[in-house]
Amino acid sequence: MKFKNLKILFFIIINSIFLSGCHYSFTGASVPEHLHTIAIPLFKDNSGSGEPDLNSKFTSQTIKFFIDDNTLQVTDKENADAVLTCSINGFTDTPSTITGNEQISLRRVNLTVRAVYRDIVMKKTIWQQNFTNYEDYKNSGDIVQNRRDAIDAAIKKISEDILLAVVSNW
Repeated sequence: MKFKNLKILFFIIINSIFLSGCHYSFTGASVPEHLHTIAIPLFKDNSGSGEPDLNSKFTSQTIKFFIDDNTLQVTDKENADAVLTCSINGFTDTPSTITGNEQISLRRVNLTVRAVYRDIVMKKTIWQQNFTNYEDYKNSGDIVQNRRDAIDAAIKKISEDILLAVVSNW
C-alpha cells in the first residue's frame, strides 16, 4: 500500500514539474502567411464611463501581449500588413455579491470591447468581434485600489482574448 502511494506522489511531482515548465504558444497557428506586422492604434473609448486613461491602458496592455507573443510584429499603420482597431463600448461597475444584511461585499467591473481585425495586404476584414470580461473586487479596505486592480485584471483578460482570436482565429 505504501509503495502505491509513493508511486502516485512521484507521478504528481513529475507532472507538476513538467507542466509548470511547459509553455504553450499559438505562434503562427492561424495567421495568414503573408501577414508579418500589425498596427494597433489607440483604442476609442465609447463607454461613457469617464474612467481616466481607460483607452490607453487597454491599448498598452494589448500591444504588450502582441509583443510578448511575437507572432506578429507591432508597427505603425503605414508599415503594417494588418490592423487591429478596437473600441471600448461598455463599462459597468455593479454590485456582485450582497450579504444577508444587504451590504455589498463584492462589486463587478464589466468591460465590452468591439475589435476589428483587417488584412491590409488583401484589403479585407478577417473578423469583427465583441469581447466581454469582468473582474470582481472587494467593497472594503482600499476600495479605490481594489477597483483599479479589477479594471486592470479585466483589461488583461480581454487583451489576451483578442490576441488569441488574432493568432489562433477562434
